[in-house]
Amino acid sequence: MSEEILINVTPRETRVGIVENGMLQEVHVERASRRGYVGNIYKGRVQRVMPGMQAVFVDIGLDRAAFLHASDIIRPAIPGVEGDGGGSGPVPSISELVHEGQEIVVQVVKDPISTKGARLSTHLSIPSRYLVLLPHARTLGISARIEDEDERQRLKDVLAPLLGENPLGYIVRTNAEGQSAESLAFDVTYLGKVWRVVQENIARAKVGERVYEELSLPLRCLRDSLNEAIEKVRVDSRETFEKVVKFVHKFMPSLDDRVEHYDGERPIFDLYGAEDEIQRALKKEVPLKSGGYLIVDQTEAMTTIDVNTGGYLGTRNLEETVYRTNLEAAQAAARQLRLRNLGGIIIIDFIDMTDEEHKRQVLRTLEKGLSRDHAKTTVYPMSALGLVEMTRKRTTESLERQLCEPCPACSGRGTVKTAETVTYEIFREITRAVRQFSAAKLLVMASPSVVNRILEEESSAVAELEEFISKSIRFQAEEHYSQEQFDVVLL
Repeated sequence: MSEEILINVTPRETRVGIVENGMLQEVHVERASRRGYVGNIYKGRVQRVMPGMQAVFVDIGLDRAAFLHASDIIRPAIPGVEGDGGGSGPVPSISELVHEGQEIVVQVVKDPISTKGARLSTHLSIPSRYLVLLPHARTLGISARIEDEDERQRLKDVLAPLLGENPLGYIVRTNAEGQSAESLAFDVTYLGKVWRVVQENIARAKVGERVYEELSLPLRCLRDSLNEAIEKVRVDSRETFEKVVKFVHKFMPSLDDRVEHYDGERPIFDLYGAEDEIQRALKKEVPLKSGGYLIVDQTEAMTTIDVNTGGYLGTRNLEETVYRTNLEAAQAAARQLRLRNLGGIIIIDFIDMTDEEHKRQVLRTLEKGLSRDHAKTTVYPMSALGLVEMTRKRTTESLERQLCEPCPACSGRGTVKTAETVTYEIFREITRAVRQFSAAKLLVMASPSVVNRILEEESSAVAELEEFISKSIRFQAEEHYSQEQFDVVLL
């Protein structure tokens, strides 16, 4: 499989795209005005303790207070339990763990989303290329994605002498599979230096100050995604290219030759069709090659994906048509989740199938499509109604929430009232106004579509209304008014 990483930089915005076989699979956006906070460590102060929610709000210097749950607070280790990081046993009352006004070092694990503040944890973690440092947990864990038992044991044997009496904990990342002892030793030394700097920053920081900042988007994506499978990293900014080269040379010297500066006339995202893919990812409907389509609907509580056969008629029978459509939809849905960065609870409504083997194959196809997803996903068995429930870890806003805002015409409903509905609202408002206030005549300002309907199709109704209120009514079309907007002016 051919994979490339594209880094597109414009003033105050950076975008990173991951392309597989010439097709955009993931896109990440970072803007100077709203850079993400995930991974940053702050010295905060407990503002408010809420025993009923087993949580506290913490001031870390952001616009909104951040949320910290009792389960995310380090607790004293259980005596005699080796490697216990304070996460075992029942969760004590939040009042026993922290108190109002207490200074506390916390890490952002989820960015502020919609009206919710950032989610915090006191279980600090600092990632490097192959390891994740856990300062408060004396453990050595291996990523579950490294399935080969011999490789898991090799990594333990390599790291054990490197860590020695080191009081810090580590998790071995998936990227570490097959890496040499020298590479792992480099990461251990690097993380030790970073943690010493963080400790020094904590000692002198004031409340609300950041003591550790996660890497910028391009470097973060390279740290997490650059491996032997990536053929090229193309960067269209000379300044960012130099930073990337320096970073790759330091942490991944064997992949130095993969990084290149793109200076072509055509924008780099246009070259790969990524710009068009992003525009399509902001639409609800996703066409399938067979003629079917998906409807992706993102709500506050969950995301739903509805599968439809559309114009696909199949060649054999109904069951086969449904099965083929669902197989294609499973692949497309897995890609859309990555591309749109959808998280939380996700419900996929496949077309009903009667064959149990078909259901299993569709589920396997979905799971296979999700296997390359960097975000943690959990897929549950298909229900009797053909619904698949799944979760995808959400740490940042979806692509739509990052790039779009609620429509001012419909306030995010996705629909607007018809001209007919607004017409009758105007008639009711006129009746209401003349009963409350005295006026010689009235002026109604509304959108052209509404005014045209009133003057053409509702002219007799206007005449009846004028007779009923004993006043004349004049209508004026306003080009800048939305279809739902109108004003009744008393003259």
